[in-house]
Amino acid sequence: MKWSLNLGRIAGIKILVHWTFALLLGWVAFTESQRGSDLPTTLLAIGFIIAVFFCVVLHELGHALTAKRYGIKTKMITLLPIGGVASLESMPQDPKKELLIAVAGPAVNVVIAFILWLVLPSLGSSFSEEFFLRITPANFFYLLLFVNVVLVVFNAIPAFPMDGGRVLRALLAFKLGRVRATQIAANLGQLLAIVFVFIGFMSNPFLILIGAFVFFGAYSENILVQHLDYLRGHSVREGMMTNFVTLAPTETVREALNKLLMGSEHEFVVEKEGAVVGTLTRSQLIQAVKEEQMQTPVLEIMSADVKTFDVHDKLSEAYTELQKTRVPLYPVLEDGRLAGVINTDNINEFIMIKSALTH
Repeated sequence: MKWSLNLGRIAGIKILVHWTFALLLGWVAFTESQRGSDLPTTLLAIGFIIAVFFCVVLHELGHALTAKRYGIKTKMITLLPIGGVASLESMPQDPKKELLIAVAGPAVNVVIAFILWLVLPSLGSSFSEEFFLRITPANFFYLLLFVNVVLVVFNAIPAFPMDGGRVLRALLAFKLGRVRATQIAANLGQLLAIVFVFIGFMSNPFLILIGAFVFFGAYSENILVQHLDYLRGHSVREGMMTNFVTLAPTETVREALNKLLMGSEHEFVVEKEGAVVGTLTRSQLIQAVKEEQMQTPVLEIMSADVKTFDVHDKLSEAYTELQKTRVPLYPVLEDGRLAGVINTDNINEFIMIKSALTH
């Protein structure tokens, strides 16, 4: 994510903290100052938030390391004010593997809570609500135990994008298949989201935010799985565009602008005798105009580091890659030579046609 601080790597996985996390810490400090807390109490409250998010990192590592067992890489774990996100490259189609990956995160919190429960002395008769009103050195780890239990319960909600939604989908997929299982889990998740929003209006506004998060997460997961199902069994050749405009590396920015204005292309493949040498986007062209480089060859302003697909690659994998990278266009090769180009819009049109033919 942009504007994220790199905290380093654990087991080869990059750990990032988004800048908005600083807002959470600032809010905690502000709240404590409003209560009249002194500096040590404020620092303790901030330390508690950091400890909670350390548990969140361990939760996400549970997912990531289990996924690694099945050959699925995790690009990064990003900490946000609302929790952590492990960016797995994909989710396995095998429901058993998905079930184990989904359960691994909450299982880490169960272990943390269990260890704390074993180590901490029993409160016994000294237990009272006043004991937990504010964070103190005496209740710090008791509150941390409680938060880990809450994380387990929250993630057990059977709704995407929580772990419980993926567990439900995996269990249903054993009998119903992945597409139908996703539909059921997503519909249940959206129903629960509406309940959260309703309760949020009646009591806690924070539930409105959670409800919106769950609703759109469930919707996105359902749409993605349906789209991948339409693409299954098809190759990149079937979804690529063969009618497209290219640029030669020696053409100038002015000549490229003329092609931009004459057609509908916003991105171009730069090629020489069928060999791809780079890509050029509209934003790169506009930037070159601002810098008065009208006579500059496109070779000097293009992107030379280009990922390509082969015509025999799976269309579903191309779609997943395009969704993940947000790259506007990929060249498609056949026997090492340029055969076409592919982008998200064209694959979406392919999906629309397949959907129309099956209904």
